[in-house]
Amino acid sequence: MSQISIILPTYNVEKYIARALESCINQTFKDIEIIIVDDCGNDKSIDIAKEYASKDDRIKIIHNEENLKLLRARCEGVKVATSPYIIFLDPDDYLELNACEECIKNLNTNIEMICFNTYIINGTKTPIKNHSINIYSTKDYLIYLINKDNFIWNAWGKLFKKDILLKAFNDLDLRSNKITMAEDALIFASYTKNITKIKTISECLYNYNCENINSTTNQKNINKIKSYLKDLEYCIQKLSAYNYNTHHYLFCQYIVSCLQIHKYDLYYKNIAKNFIHKFILRLQRKKIKNFRKNILNKIKNL
Repeated sequence: MSQISIILPTYNVEKYIARALESCINQTFKDIEIIIVDDCGNDKSIDIAKEYASKDDRIKIIHNEENLKLLRARCEGVKVATSPYIIFLDPDDYLELNACEECIKNLNTNIEMICFNTYIINGTKTPIKNHSINIYSTKDYLIYLINKDNFIWNAWGKLFKKDILLKAFNDLDLRSNKITMAEDALIFASYTKNITKIKTISECLYNYNCENINSTTNQKNINKIKSYLKDLEYCIQKLSAYNYNTHHYLFCQYIVSCLQIHKYDLYYKNIAKNFIHKFILRLQRKKIKNFRKNILNKIKNL
């Protein structure tokens, strides 16, 4: 049985998927499996993946019957994984070749999640150093994230335990929901309520590609933006209902405030047409920023 399953939910990434697969195949730690989740795109991504799979039996391709979007596609990959640990890789991104080796080196029986740093690829390769070497209780790690006031609850850039990750997906009850925006926040919030020990390491092991114009974060199509707004609202409602303990509740409320600000920004830039609507959005945004400031103060007073 392999030790780490790398899961790539794949949809219209033919320009990048070979690079992503090369970064998996050439890992210095070889005891891995690579799971391609075919999410019913219409380009040659899966044809490219099949070529690689014909040469490396560690590559598995599973085919969704319909487009499930990113969150559920990831879940389908986790379901078929045979390894005890999971790394998510979006196939327009890629891993450093020592990513799996560094994760294995830093594992012990008490560690339930490893978080590592990232390179941002946007013309240049820029290291983003959010983490140093440390071991946290979940409570302390959530406080650390809130105090950093930074979006680092993404699903990529982490090593998860498969059994806990499956429980997190089951808790989300995804049967009727297909979402692409803010899905990382749901995975992270659901996963962290079931763990007690987290390790952070200082190495940059993930390469996040900001050059893909088809990426969700780069989309300008108005219908897609409306769909993303719907996803954001779903995630906000789901996270608002979390009340596992004081620290986890405050962390979820903090994420909710960030998502609400993002929602208002999308409305302001793409939907609002008149001065009154934009003025109301500015007021709502200011109110949420004050709410987020209050959360930071509560954390400092705990």
